[in-house]
Amino acid sequence: MTVIRASGLGIKLHSIGNKLARSTQWAGPYAPLFQILLIGLALLSFSRAALVAWQWERVQPTGRLLPILVQGVRADLILLGYFLAIPLLLAPLLAHRRFSRFWKSAMASWGTFALVFILFMELSSPQFIMQYDIRPNRLFVEYLAYPREVFATLWNGFRIALVAGLAATLLIGTVLYRLLRHASAASVMWPSRKLLLLWPLCCVLVFMQVRSTTAHRPANPAMFALTADAMVNSLIINSGWSVLTALGSMRNESVSSEIYGAIPRSRVLAEVRSAPWLRDARFDTPALPTLHHQQAAIARARPLNLVIVLQESLGATFVESLGGLPVTPELEKLKGEGWWFEQMYATGTRSVRGIEAVVAGYAPTPARSVVKLSLAQQNFYTLAAGLGQQGYHTEFVYGGEAHFDNMRSFFSGNGFKKIVDRAQMQPAFVGSWGASDEDLFDKSLQRLASLHAQDKPFFSLIFTSSNHEPFEFPDGKIKLHDPAKQTVNNAVKYADFALGKFIRAAKQQAYWKDTVFLIVADHDNRVYGNSLVPIKKFHIPALILGADIEPKRIATIASQIDLGPTLLSLLGVSSTHPMIGRDFARDSTSPGRAMMQFDNYFAWLEGSSATILRPGQTPLNARYDAATGTLDLKAGLPDDARVSKAMAHVMLPSLLYREQRYRAF
Repeated sequence: MTVIRASGLGIKLHSIGNKLARSTQWAGPYAPLFQILLIGLALLSFSRAALVAWQWERVQPTGRLLPILVQGVRADLILLGYFLAIPLLLAPLLAHRRFSRFWKSAMASWGTFALVFILFMELSSPQFIMQYDIRPNRLFVEYLAYPREVFATLWNGFRIALVAGLAATLLIGTVLYRLLRHASAASVMWPSRKLLLLWPLCCVLVFMQVRSTTAHRPANPAMFALTADAMVNSLIINSGWSVLTALGSMRNESVSSEIYGAIPRSRVLAEVRSAPWLRDARFDTPALPTLHHQQAAIARARPLNLVIVLQESLGATFVESLGGLPVTPELEKLKGEGWWFEQMYATGTRSVRGIEAVVAGYAPTPARSVVKLSLAQQNFYTLAAGLGQQGYHTEFVYGGEAHFDNMRSFFSGNGFKKIVDRAQMQPAFVGSWGASDEDLFDKSLQRLASLHAQDKPFFSLIFTSSNHEPFEFPDGKIKLHDPAKQTVNNAVKYADFALGKFIRAAKQQAYWKDTVFLIVADHDNRVYGNSLVPIKKFHIPALILGADIEPKRIATIASQIDLGPTLLSLLGVSSTHPMIGRDFARDSTSPGRAMMQFDNYFAWLEGSSATILRPGQTPLNARYDAATGTLDLKAGLPDDARVSKAMAHVMLPSLLYREQRYRAF
């Protein structure tokens, strides 16, 4: 029976291959290129139609179904043009009658490679969209650098999808190879003269196909943003082109912010320095344009210790008093004991983005985080580097492997004197991402007691990981919020339980009265929504407590980059640093601002006004309703002053990184 079925499949493939060969026979030795083009368009169009049907609730309100499908074909032609260009350039050398067997075999193999890549990326898209609310992009590429952690996550959390996707890719890839082999074998080889005469025309056509426009610049994914919903816009393009574009942009990250346009350097500095909290600062070192002295708002005979608990993926989504679910009861209890930020916004959607903002006070760019960039691996300012100059012991404690996301290199090169990770722990529970939060905090309590015994100020950065897909945590610790154990809500509740346990234990220690604790999220769990920039999903909790911190509610808008300067003041540390954030110890009531990087969009939020910068396009003005989390893009023309502020603040970090000027000495 199996033999009969296989034989029947072979006959069908042979028949389809013959039909495909006959329909492209007119193209002679170039026929395999057209075969790849036709099959590729069919695969990509089918995938897009399936994704549109799946996300119809998001697509239908845009009223742009036809443009989405038509412009999608245009984007598909661009990607396929990349794969046609290489064999086309080699055609004058290889597409001759004497090389016909090699040419046909090579084209079948190359076409299979191209189509399998396209197929793999499309099959990967639904799971990526469920996690990040957008097609695979630069995050897809960045995660590939850590196959062990990624495979563990996929195997433990998405095993069925992983196995099914790989099986489907292998099966369809085999079918495609046999189909292309049948079709290319029937190609008719031309005389050399005819081959060479038509070759320039084919090159021009493929060049136009890839460029896809007669404008000054070739087409890019931003040109396909036809709606106000970033996820729907990503459906218009294809995942292969999205990832290849990300790879290309990663080669030019030192000038990444230039995708939004140009602004004079002098204007960048003037705009940034004009912030109310920087107006009176003196910038006396031209080589380090943001370097200035910050006088601590609180004078202390001995500076306090600092502990930062960076909570993995803990967005306001999970904090009931911030409009979220009731899964963080411990944090809700603690918020009345310190400074509680009601409108704190993350700068991005990745842990490393949160690290650069909280630990270095560094603003976001469209590039990867500086945690991963080569020019920031040494002599780049962090709180650890600054406090180290003040005599602090500094360390990083993490339940996973510190090499992930290049954290070990960045931290060890920029002020952290000791790094403690999974290898230095004896955890009772280990998940895909390392030790449980309880084990992490138990180790941290040991480390804090040891540091206190040294009788010198210390700074400890503790980074949690239990609230990370696939959401593994010990049994019997909490009353589950959801019936199924391994869900994000249950993982958050466990992480909150472990946090509360840690703080209760720390309060019993002698160092509590001399230590400032910051509890803050790196980002939300999933950043999604039907907005061009889902600002609501950047809203995160932040709480400063410990020592002599009095309870306070801070209602004004704040950014993660404001935490560094604020902490220095609360510690009683006066220092010279390049951070441009706001010291809330001096002023916690004046209007604030936040900045957010979402894919290639940069949002500048002031009050209810959001200015959105787009690559290669004019900025947008939007009205943000914090109560409902909605973003209205029909708010009129953008205000020039706000556009200038947004441009300056997204250009500055790129400039400082490129020229290696984000340092204190």
